[in-house]
Amino acid sequence: MSPIKVLLVDDEEELVSTLAERLALRGIHADWTTRPEDALRRLEVCKYDVAVLDVKIPRMNGIELKKEMEKKCAHTKFIFLTGHGSEQDFREGSQEAGPEFYLVKPVNIEDLMEKINQLLGR
Repeated sequence: MSPIKVLLVDDEEELVSTLAERLALRGIHADWTTRPEDALRRLEVCKYDVAVLDVKIPRMNGIELKKEMEKKCAHTKFIFLTGHGSEQDFREGSQEAGPEFYLVKPVNIEDLMEKINQLLGR
């Protein structure tokens, strides 16, 4: 079985860099960026199994980014994050990824691992 590849996109650099390190310790290849444009460029050189997207990203929100990513890489699965936990954020995120693939920050790494494994049927 090939290693899982995850792309983390959030404007909080400390969060995504830390999550990438923790996923790497669990054998998952994790790239990260704080900019939606970079995420779209990364899809041109690397195919990801899962993209973890913040719902509220400057310049392009997570829902818009998901739609653009799907055009480039239809097999990628999505998990949404939010730091706000508002009802509106939940509705937006859960409509796009399903309520089971929506996490509120701060993200527990074990919860994230569980969601990744669920998405990929592992």
